[in-house]
Amino acid sequence: MSLQFITVPPATSQPPAGLIVTLHGWGANAKDVASLLPLINLPNYQFVLPDAPFSYPYSPGGRAWYDLRVENMYQGLAESRQLLIDFLKSLEDSTGVPLSRTILSGFSQGGAMTLDVGSKLPLAGLVVMSGYLHPDALTTAKSGIPPTLITHGKYDEVVPLQAALKARETLESLRVAVDYHEFDMGHEINPQTLEVLRNFIVNTID
Repeated sequence: MSLQFITVPPATSQPPAGLIVTLHGWGANAKDVASLLPLINLPNYQFVLPDAPFSYPYSPGGRAWYDLRVENMYQGLAESRQLLIDFLKSLEDSTGVPLSRTILSGFSQGGAMTLDVGSKLPLAGLVVMSGYLHPDALTTAKSGIPPTLITHGKYDEVVPLQAALKARETLESLRVAVDYHEFDMGHEINPQTLEVLRNFIVNTID
């Protein structure tokens, strides 16, 4: 099993200033993420947008990192975790950008995967949008979890705000540098989120 992905090179002819890998949420896909790239406005960076390996049970185009239905909760997580770790390690060779200049980001289920996988690799930074912590995701984390941006909607009806607060508290207890932002929104990515994301990336990969 391997991950299909979309790659978007820098708009300039220069080598990428850094690499941004973004993981979609449950039921979405890489094309959904690609539609946001013009709004992020980081023309000097390369973006890599993988599709999750599993089909989504409720629509033909959707993908899933693991099953979120109660009877199958977290089924497929171990496979996706290993696929993503191997995929991220392979990007250094295929793009020429080291992990130390790579930011892993994700929305919702993709945010949960970002926290899980990103805590196990020497990345430049992590971005968790409307995400949450997997049970025991950080218990095996090596020291030196990258600086992490957490954004969440105060009125999120899918992943409660409490999930973001728990993630922040857990990361700070591990002495991770956390940049935390709440917005007046639901389960979504709004222009303010993208502005904070852009600033975090530029300040992290300078």
